[in-house]
Formats: sequence, C-alpha cells, structure tokens
Amino acid sequence: MKYIEVRFSFSSDEEYVKDLLSSELGDLGFESFSSDEEGMVGYVQASVFDESALKNALADFSFDPNIRFEAKVAEDKDWNEEWEKNYFQPIVVGDECVVHGSFHKDVPPAKYDIVINPKMAFGTGYHATTTLMMRALLRLDVAGKRLLDMGCGTAILAILATKKDAAEVVGIDIDEWAYENAKENIVMNGTPDIELRLGGAEALKRESFDVILANINRNILLQDIRHYVERMRSGSLLFLSGFYESDIPVIEAETAKHGLRKLSYEMQNDWVAVQFEKV
Repeated sequence: MKYIEVRFSFSSDEEYVKDLLSSELGDLGFESFSSDEEGMVGYVQASVFDESALKNALADFSFDPNIRFEAKVAEDKDWNEEWEKNYFQPIVVGDECVVHGSFHKDVPPAKYDIVINPKMAFGTGYHATTTLMMRALLRLDVAGKRLLDMGCGTAILAILATKKDAAEVVGIDIDEWAYENAKENIVMNGTPDIELRLGGAEALKRESFDVILANINRNILLQDIRHYVERMRSGSLLFLSGFYESDIPVIEAETAKHGLRKLSYEMQNDWVAVQFEKV
C-alpha cells in the first residue's frame, strides 16, 4: 500500500492550528500526522489522495490562510522504528495503565499493560482524545458488559476494555491499515477474543451494547450518532471524542434528538470526551 507524505508549513505557531487542520484533513482520507519544529507531516493513501480537494480545504481554512504544502510519495519505512526514534515513548494514563511499544525497555509497571505498535494507525495514548477516552474507560466498570469501540484505530480502547473484564468487545474501523494493525495488537496483548470488523456504521449488526466508545472526527459523529443509538438499550452509555469544547452544543443537539442526555465531559488541550446516557 503506497502512501503520500504531505508536509505542511504554517504562518501561525499556535499548536491548536495543527490540531484543527488535522481534524479537517481526516475527511480527505489523511490517516496519521506528526509535528516537528518545521510544521506538520500528514500521510494519506495514494489511491485516495486528491490534491485539488486539499487545495480547496486549505483555502477554506480560516485559522491560517497561508498554509503551504509539499507532497511526495512516502518511502517504505519500518514505522515501528520511526515511532520509536521520533514520536512514541511509553505513557502512563490515570496511574493505572501504561502504553508502550514492543521495542521499549524499562517500561514502568502498571495494573494494565498495553503493547501498541502503531504503524500508521491512530491511537497510542499521546493524542488528547485517546487519553481522555482511556481515562473515562479506566473509571468505568465494564466487567461483564458488551462494549463497542467505533473507529478503533490501533484497538487500544478495545484492548483496555478486555483487560478490564468486559464480556464482549467489538472494534470497528473503516481503514484497512488500521484494521490490520489492530489485529496484530490484539494478538500481542493476549486479547484474541476481541471481534474486529472492517467498515463504518454499516458494519454494525442487529445487536446492542452497554457501552459505546467513538473517537472520530465531528462530522462523522454527527452523521452516525443515530446508528449508535439504535444499538443502545435504556441505560447504555455513549462516550464521544474527536472534537473541541466549542463543538459540544451541536453534538449535544444531535444526541438529544435521539433520546440521549449528556452526563459529563472532560477536556484536555481544548479537546473533549463527552459521556451520554440513553434514557
């Protein structure tokens, strides 16, 4: 699978501008991003890369109208080595869970030990939305419950839920690279009972869940909330992330239309995770 590597340079040095742009570019098929002193690098499959659509998106991006980009075919790399050298170091979440790569040494001990070799898939615990969802899951009693990890990426949340004794866990992701990476990660973590599916909301069956986690961009959430609610019972919980505090009113309006009530939310670096309950 060939990828296009796109380097973005900004006139603004505000970190939130990169976050906002990466969220927008998710709609264009971009799967992974990394930041450095020179700007940001994004990766998108060559088969879906649309330079004209990218130019239009940047022209409409009001937070920094002077973004420049250069695109090239990404060289084949050992992505685990790249993450080890440049981005991904062991992280402890909530004093209970440590996330690290199989290549890491001197990993701090924790109640829940999760091994993630991320390759190009989203979800190592470093992004605020992943951390927020992990914290919510660590506080939640999922023992004996049925849980859905929608947009599972590396399957980090599905793995954590399984280690917390969830009875059944389903992970769904629309990206084939993420799907294959998730399969590898669940084997490494000794959680082979996680059911993985490739697809979007259409991959949901006639089934119900006690807990649904969806860490996806705002537009996809607004489109698919109704499908999640159809798979919830009275008292089931829905945790949503992948958007900013300023987006909560539009998200809450959509969930209210489908019989959900907001219970609480937590914020980190302007990103939020919001908890809803089906009444």
